[in-house]
Amino acid sequence: MSRLGSIVRDGDIVSGALLAALGTYIISRASTWDYMTANGPGPGFFPLWYGICIVALSLALVGHALFKGISETHEPIDWRGVGRAIVTWLAFVIATALMPFLGFVIAFTLLCLCLIHIVFRQPLLRAIVASVAITAVFKLIFVVLLQLDLPIGPLGI
Repeated sequence: MSRLGSIVRDGDIVSGALLAALGTYIISRASTWDYMTANGPGPGFFPLWYGICIVALSLALVGHALFKGISETHEPIDWRGVGRAIVTWLAFVIATALMPFLGFVIAFTLLCLCLIHIVFRQPLLRAIVASVAITAVFKLIFVVLLQLDLPIGPLGI
């Protein structure tokens, strides 16, 4: 196989390149929002730094893969791990899409429930208790301590 073919097949290089593109997109969008406001960090502060970190780490991943050399022997793909990663991303996408309609509390609780019960394979009761507790802590930190507004759903929570 040619060197270019090996590079294209290397998961670290492909995922690093895709993540670098995502980070660049996040930076471009975040740079249009206020970085700082009179009350402190604005809505562009966190996404900008998050995008910068994504780009830096993804480029480090690509660089590491290029400098270590492409291995011709590939380990078998862990399809269970791939499935769990896909479920995690889908859960994030669905929770993000539902948040304006259900509100933070319900959407985030459902996200946690999905991750804990499906991805981490914990019993349903334990997943429910942990999801509610995690959501309560997030709400305490962001709404009570930091006095930030989170999306409110139809139930007023």
